[in-house]
Amino acid sequence: MKIRIATRKSALALWQANHVADLLNDLPDVASVELLPLSTRGDEILDRSLQKIGGKGLFIKELEVAMQAGEADIAVHSMKDVPAEMPPGFCIAAVLRRANHADAFVAPAGCTFDKLPQGARIGSSSLRRQAQLKLMRPDVVVEPLRGNVNTRLSKFENGDYDAIILAAAGLERLGLDTYISHQFSPDEMLPAAAQGVVGIECLESNDALRAVLRQLTHAPTALTTAAERAIAKTLDASCQSPVATYAVIEGSSLTVTALVALPDGSKSVRDVITGSAEDAELLGEELAKRLLASGAAEILAELGEAHG
Repeated sequence: MKIRIATRKSALALWQANHVADLLNDLPDVASVELLPLSTRGDEILDRSLQKIGGKGLFIKELEVAMQAGEADIAVHSMKDVPAEMPPGFCIAAVLRRANHADAFVAPAGCTFDKLPQGARIGSSSLRRQAQLKLMRPDVVVEPLRGNVNTRLSKFENGDYDAIILAAAGLERLGLDTYISHQFSPDEMLPAAAQGVVGIECLESNDALRAVLRQLTHAPTALTTAAERAIAKTLDASCQSPVATYAVIEGSSLTVTALVALPDGSKSVRDVITGSAEDAELLGEELAKRLLASGAAEILAELGEAHG
């Protein structure tokens, strides 16, 4: 079987696509793997926030078009960028073992989050990160930060911000982890659903390809991903919503923690649920319903978002 991978052109996207290609090349069913680098609207439009131009789905639309047109067989994604509701005809056929889930604090040497000056400028376009930063330090000013990892680091080094927040997994994958001043614990900052997880998307109808890809799935990661994505889906939240969630498995037990907050940190709801790991998706749905009943519905309504 020959497999063509549609991928974005950023260094991180290419790292992920090449990583998947290496794994596929080790499978006996795979004869060859080829990369098809594509440019997406999400990569091209950097002067406006994702919320204003259509969301993180802009990073994957062109890749899906390539699969529909028969130009590519699979697409490789950071699962935190994939909408909770898959478009008709597509599926996530495999999820790889989760890398680092944490958000990374990037600041000048010796500067901790607590030591940032009053009113410090922090670069992040994520409302989820902004809300949790404001919960910890209401005084900080969170300013938009778009572009690939290297572009964001350049803006930080140019002095545009006092500090920036990036996904630790991305920095580690690109060998840039020396920039990490601190990794936020889940108690400090919950990650986005499936942060640190690489997923492989293909056409739902391609049973033979799905069977091959399934061999790459890491079962525990599949369960935590299902739980976390079920929360976003049940809340009817988008990838940009200030919704955070993190699931962990211990033995046969799965614990999910989730948070919904206003971007300014003035209102937030946080809850946790534990149950059988086999019921991962149901646990996520149940936790989301509890959050809605506890005030998340009002928070999302205030942001103008629909909710279940």
